[in-house]
Amino acid sequence: MNEPLTGAGAGAPRGPLTGYTVLELCSTIAGPVCARLFADFGADVIKVEPAEGDPVRNMGRHDAEVSLYAASILRNKQAISVNIKTPQGRDLVRQLAAKADVLIENFRPGTLERLGLGYDELSRDNPGLVMVRISGYGQTGPYKDRPGYGVTAEAVGGVRHMTGDPDRPPARVALAVTDEHTAVYAAFGALMALLDRVKTGKGQIVDTALYETAFSMMEPHVPAYDRLKLVPKRVGPNLPATAPNSLYPSRDGEYVLIAANSDVIFQRLARVMGRPELIDDERYATQRARAARVAEMNGIVQEWTQQHEALDIEARLLEAEVPCARVYTMADIFEDPHFKQRDMLVQVPHPEFGQLTMMGIVPKLSATPGQIWRAGAGVGAHTADVLRSRLGLTDEQIRALEKEGIIRCADASAADQGAGGSTP
Repeated sequence: MNEPLTGAGAGAPRGPLTGYTVLELCSTIAGPVCARLFADFGADVIKVEPAEGDPVRNMGRHDAEVSLYAASILRNKQAISVNIKTPQGRDLVRQLAAKADVLIENFRPGTLERLGLGYDELSRDNPGLVMVRISGYGQTGPYKDRPGYGVTAEAVGGVRHMTGDPDRPPARVALAVTDEHTAVYAAFGALMALLDRVKTGKGQIVDTALYETAFSMMEPHVPAYDRLKLVPKRVGPNLPATAPNSLYPSRDGEYVLIAANSDVIFQRLARVMGRPELIDDERYATQRARAARVAEMNGIVQEWTQQHEALDIEARLLEAEVPCARVYTMADIFEDPHFKQRDMLVQVPHPEFGQLTMMGIVPKLSATPGQIWRAGAGVGAHTADVLRSRLGLTDEQIRALEKEGIIRCADASAADQGAGGSTP
């Protein structure tokens, strides 16, 4: 397997998307993650943000004034600050879009059109432009003007109704699950549009909606409701109509996920538990029989797990080839050899900390792997460089624009640290 390209030794960005230019007009999570996927695989990503910075810089944890989330989600990008509320700022963005392959935006539908930066306008100068549009409810439909985040999309898409324990109100996963999934759909759509452009020479719009991402996770329940009028309910840690597949407590107070879905795997589990009689018991012998007795089946397994420590349960079941895993904490992940060997915990040079550990690149390509070559930059870190190299502006023109409040510049060496909006 090729070694991933990471850190200062990687040099300039390289990867299967080298040569493509992506313009990011995004904030918070879904759009920036989509752009990060492009940047991780070699695209030249130019992130445009206001002088106060992307709100993501205020999310997550900070070490002193450095946003640790921004250091990762904005990695590999060039950060420029342009005030698109001004005619001159919009003109700069228009010129950059004319030279871009992909533009990613997550404003509310209609916002870019009101600013004169809609697809019709931009594609006149750049017919091959692919515009990725990420919104709560899509560019059309009665809900298109609603404000939306991933969490509201999960509510509308039916996901929140199914999350949590059956005797409690709907819960949430304390992660930006729908935003992250939407970013992948959006990137996939953009790559399909780029492939089509090879044949037609023309770009197109990729319309990606957060609620549709959430709804796509409901796939098995759509035909079930159509034919059987079944409304899925919350089932806690269980997998609906499947047992044993749940979290089971251990003697030392941890939890182990055991997924003995098939009959063959259940037979292995029964032998490890010292309950071989379950294999031929008609109440438990088949997957469909066990599905009718989920609580009962889980009780049998829990009775066994509570007699053993989590590490022992995991070791014994894995030896018997029963899918299982202890529920990891972040501390467990940092100590786990598999994460390290698979380069999922990557040390990236950082001017403030020396090194900063970031999540590795997904997916892994054998011939053209992705690369992390720098941490996320501060607001305006590369404004002057981009305007100079891309648009041919002189230093005098750049200083004039900055004086008028059209752009914000910062010293790149000081700002390449994923800092918050207060970067000097």
